[in-house]
Amino acid sequence: MSTTTIIRSIRNIMRKDEGVDGDAQRISQMVWMLFMKIFADKEEEWKISRKEYKSPIPEELKWQNWAADENGLTGDELIAFINDELFPVLKIIEPTDTDQSVIIKSVFNDTYNYMKSGNLFRQVINEINKIDFSKNNKDRHVFNDIYETILKELQSAGSSGEYYTPRAVTQFMVDMINPQIGESILDPACGTGGFLTCSMVNLSKQKDFDETSLIVQNSIRGIEKKPLPHLLCTTNLMLHGIEKPAITKGNLLSVKYDSWKTTDLVNIVLSNPPFGGQEEDGIQKNFPEEFRTKETADLFLALIIKILKKNGRAAVVLPDGSLFGEGVKTKIKEELLSKCNLHTIVRLPNGVFNPYTGIKTNLLFFEKGKATKETWYYEMPYPEGIKNYSASRPIDIKHFDEIKKWWFDRKENEYAWKVLFKEIKTRNFNLDIKNGNTSEEEIAQSAEELISILENSFKKSIALLAEIKKDQK
Repeated sequence: MSTTTIIRSIRNIMRKDEGVDGDAQRISQMVWMLFMKIFADKEEEWKISRKEYKSPIPEELKWQNWAADENGLTGDELIAFINDELFPVLKIIEPTDTDQSVIIKSVFNDTYNYMKSGNLFRQVINEINKIDFSKNNKDRHVFNDIYETILKELQSAGSSGEYYTPRAVTQFMVDMINPQIGESILDPACGTGGFLTCSMVNLSKQKDFDETSLIVQNSIRGIEKKPLPHLLCTTNLMLHGIEKPAITKGNLLSVKYDSWKTTDLVNIVLSNPPFGGQEEDGIQKNFPEEFRTKETADLFLALIIKILKKNGRAAVVLPDGSLFGEGVKTKIKEELLSKCNLHTIVRLPNGVFNPYTGIKTNLLFFEKGKATKETWYYEMPYPEGIKNYSASRPIDIKHFDEIKKWWFDRKENEYAWKVLFKEIKTRNFNLDIKNGNTSEEEIAQSAEELISILENSFKKSIALLAEIKKDQK
């Protein structure tokens, strides 16, 4: 039975449970159970590879001792065990620096059991036990697919500026940044860890790679403020060989801008910071006055510039609004171009982030330490036969083949053009600079697309206002 079939079966079982209310709770329930199964499989590996390994989980609470037997605990007895024994203990495990208790504590601190039927719970357990996450089994590599499948079903995804980054985009960004062994890699808004796991795969292809070395184990870091993505990221990194993932639960924007020390800086930042969302007033006060804004993406861009080491590299996803916006946005862009070499902006076509948003996005690549003299733009076209990306027809890594060829031998063409810094400055740091080789027909088409996006936005606003008026009556 395929993993996809198993996950579908789990979802169908959970839908019967009166305690699980909607997709969000179903995902959360599924993921913490998958985590426990994965952690159990990893512990078996660690027992072999590390003679000194000591499990932070009490023996009676280990997955293999209450869940592995398909005829084991069930019904009310199982639910009582979960609610009265398992969760209370795992939530208060004291973290140490020497074992995986840090992971357990961080995972279960904001995790809950929603299921009420012990019989249905047992059925879910038995389905999960069909997946083998051990080191030499291919199932360990399908965790991303599991999450991608689930996430696409969430109708609320993208409601607060949080968009799933397509794997093809993630891989392209990592490929172009090309992290090296010994470099520190950070995603300050890591979500489910796509950039970090992809970086780990990149490192694993290098000749001096040793999965167990402290250099590799300590090189990858992430910050995520929401419990579910934090849990997914932690689990994902464990499956990719990071024994104790350095994934902090919190908001990096809450750290005072001026408190960063040289020792805190990193070699590489890869990120798709939330855009469209807004931070509370207290957060923006952590930044210099000229950078203060509630717009999350802008604050993250200012922060990324700050935390890069000299010669450090970054690849960041940003919406069109960050390119042409004024006010604080202008100040941040001026900071970017004066402190960093913004050498490349890749303009993605519409639909890349469907079904979550129709907002056009860009990939910014820059290096810290030298001011920008010129910026190359590459307007990525749709591949032949595709007029728009969608959930059923997503962007693929092979669609980046042409830009990869161009990357190392840059020449102006119908998709690529170069803009000097003095022109950008003349434009008051407006980075929304169009391709001079674009035809009027193509421009007209883009205008139509923009009108369509605006119309959809107005419709949503009208519907929201109607709901608010209804609630006030």
